[in-house]
Amino acid sequence: MSTVTQNPVMLYTEQTPNPESLKFVTNRMLHRGTADFKEEALAKEWSPIAEKLFEFPYVKGVYVCNNFVTISKEFNYSWDDIMLKLKEFIKAYIGDDKEIIKEGFEEAMAAIEKENGVAYQYTGEQAELVKKIKELIDTYVKPAVEMDGGNIEFKSFDEGIVTVVLQGSCSGCPSSTVTLKAGIEGMLKRMVPEVKEVVSEMG
Repeated sequence: MSTVTQNPVMLYTEQTPNPESLKFVTNRMLHRGTADFKEEALAKEWSPIAEKLFEFPYVKGVYVCNNFVTISKEFNYSWDDIMLKLKEFIKAYIGDDKEIIKEGFEEAMAAIEKENGVAYQYTGEQAELVKKIKELIDTYVKPAVEMDGGNIEFKSFDEGIVTVVLQGSCSGCPSSTVTLKAGIEGMLKRMVPEVKEVVSEMG
């Protein structure tokens, strides 16, 4: 019997710019890094908490990062009806110290990324540009997007067009297009003149 008593789990919700996503913030570190589950199959394989959340009929996506879980709901449900149930479930789950993300998840995702060739197929000048673009996204864009319960990943750079993948609350969010065009595209064009446009894919 362990005598270490952990602080009680604190949990509060934060709005995100996407009306279909809500951020559930805790006082515990859940996962160092980002874990995005759009479908139940991936959740079953890698995340016991996401798998359980998908059992609720209104849960459409689960995104775990640092100390929060962003849940995307089916649009025909209202947060007023489901928020409390989700809050209680997450609080109890974390309070029982159950597994959040299985070991090896990051490696598995990195392997998939490598297979899809995220930045591996670039050479010479192109590789330098891609490195710079990725650094700018990681330094300036990612922290702001994470505050809104989402994530952004660089996907490709081809003939002046940067493609990024939006995850968590950013995926399918009406205002993310504005952010993308006004904020990210503007900044990248200023810092990297070779960039002509930024487009997004939903993660």
